[in-house]
Amino acid sequence: MPILIPALLAIAAVERPDLAAVFVEQGTPGTFVLHDVSADRLTVADRARASRRYVPASTFKIANSLIAIETGAVQDEREVVPYGGRRQPFPQWERDMDMREAIRASSVPVYQAIARRIGRKRMHEHLERLGYGNRRIGTVLDRFWLDGPLQISAIEQACFVARLAQGKLLLSERSRRIVRDILRLEEKDGGTLFGKTGWASGPTPPMIGWWVGWVEREGRVYAFALNIDMASADDAPKRLAIGRSLLARLGLLSTP
Repeated sequence: MPILIPALLAIAAVERPDLAAVFVEQGTPGTFVLHDVSADRLTVADRARASRRYVPASTFKIANSLIAIETGAVQDEREVVPYGGRRQPFPQWERDMDMREAIRASSVPVYQAIARRIGRKRMHEHLERLGYGNRRIGTVLDRFWLDGPLQISAIEQACFVARLAQGKLLLSERSRRIVRDILRLEEKDGGTLFGKTGWASGPTPPMIGWWVGWVEREGRVYAFALNIDMASADDAPKRLAIGRSLLARLGLLSTP
């Protein structure tokens, strides 16, 4: 079960019921957090859920990528990592990929191989250094972000990627620059969008869908995190649909 945690940062927070209404319109419970870094302010839809920790699923590829580059487990975004040769649930995962390709395809087997290269000791040390969620990796090194015990809240996710965008993580500028580049999704209307989705499918429903990232506009950083309940795979597109709608309402993206 998700764990309700206290607020971690003394940042002013504004609850926006009008933003929460977007989840009702889409027929799914969820939360959204926007961290306006310059104003040091959080804008939140459903503060209680935004403080609740869930398994990060593929949004952990952001941290996994940073740790891989920082430790030298992967030399750069162009190094091809073998996927292992086993049958996968999605045919597009059944090939070796570099990190840029793997994060676009959200390749689980490639990032599992990367985690094994990093190793338990270095993974734990860097989760502590990054202050990532509950920092727990348990006993299974290549599944802890998919099945637990690692968990993180939407507030923590937004604050984590805000620090990444600002260069305030305890990592090298090279690691930050490479990961920032592979997370870039689009440049449009004077803004640049970065992000990564996630899909956590536990033993019991609902599944949890994530979208985490940030927008850079006019020299300012707006970090965001969204999670929703997903009754089935048909709900997966709602992650981006809801997220883009909310970012548009806040004036950060063009109307979808």
